[in-house]
Amino acid sequence: MKLTIEKRLEMYRKMVTIRYFEEAVKHEEIMGHLCIGQEATHVGACMPLKHTDLITAYHRSHGHSIAKGAPLRGLMAELMGKTTGCCKGRGGTLHLIDKASGILATSAIVGGGIPLALGAGLSMDNRRTDHVSVCFFGDGASNQGTFHESINMAALWKLPVIFFCDNNRYSMSTSLKNAAGQTDVAMHARGYNIPGIIVDGQDVEAVYKVTYNAVQRARKGHGPTLIEAKTYRFEEHSMGMEVPMPYRSQDEIQRYKSFCD
Repeated sequence: MKLTIEKRLEMYRKMVTIRYFEEAVKHEEIMGHLCIGQEATHVGACMPLKHTDLITAYHRSHGHSIAKGAPLRGLMAELMGKTTGCCKGRGGTLHLIDKASGILATSAIVGGGIPLALGAGLSMDNRRTDHVSVCFFGDGASNQGTFHESINMAALWKLPVIFFCDNNRYSMSTSLKNAAGQTDVAMHARGYNIPGIIVDGQDVEAVYKVTYNAVQRARKGHGPTLIEAKTYRFEEHSMGMEVPMPYRSQDEIQRYKSFCD
């Protein structure tokens, strides 16, 4: 698959937009979870989707929402609790919904959006549409029962759901290697007999290509795919979070930042 210059420029614009939006949130000291460092993952995953496709995401979802097409003014107003926000100021940064953009729900509950995406996929299948549902979740959610239960049902019924793990290597301050025996989340796909793919989350074109293939597979009725994007967050888990003991070194952070220079 060869990407056009126009498509690459669109990807770049969206990544820059997400970065500026998050920097503005940080500058205004709005409490929330920033996705700075994960822009390529979010844009690459959302670019292959149609307007009618739906996504669910988690607490770090500003990037997903912008990449899917949510209006910036509505998002920022929501973060500030204004009635002009996409949820009239009632959802805030953690619970974003924008029906017009195909954002079904974001949730502060770890793994909470996964069964919602499954239900959306079931509805799409029952209505005989060619739409797909994509659920974004962090590496910490791969230890939740909702993750395994939802993949199992989607695999059994060949539902048009893409399970997309933003593996930024830390669940708050706990490294995945200290929380799971299998640190490659995509390997869980073997237990459900579906494709499991690992991709460099800092490579927007690579993310786009694997997601595009998974989306096309789902549209044709061949069932779900589990994608794991190895990415990294540059900021702390959330604004204002202070961890008494350092869980990652500055050298590690700078090393990942250098990948994006």
